[in-house]
Amino acid sequence: MISAFFELVKQLIEGPATNPFPAKFAPSSVKKFLEKGKINPPVPVPPKFRGKLEYNRDTCVGCGLCAKVCPANAIEMVGEPPNRKIRVFISRCTFCSQCVDICPTKSLSMSGEFLLADTDKNSKNLIVD
Repeated sequence: MISAFFELVKQLIEGPATNPFPAKFAPSSVKKFLEKGKINPPVPVPPKFRGKLEYNRDTCVGCGLCAKVCPANAIEMVGEPPNRKIRVFISRCTFCSQCVDICPTKSLSMSGEFLLADTDKNSKNLIVD
């Protein structure tokens, strides 16, 4: 019982044992394991990988079909017709690709980008306009 108390006090005084994700720098304890100083070496993705959505504003007609079929309500319509466009919240997206399949002008596509971790769900990295 006493050893558990000392372990608790030790853990309260020391810093966290893990680094927050996404890591902005490599801690000195793991630098010897990294290749050429890179934190995340590139990883090849398979064909037809469903990563972060890409949106082409120029070809979008603002029909809203993508927002209707999205099971996670990750797509919202922005603006008034005829200049209506979409906004995609990647933090809500389930990467099901239903919006890509239904888009009549092929304005939406799935990219190979998958490192999307962020500490702020409203960051510009997680919102596609």
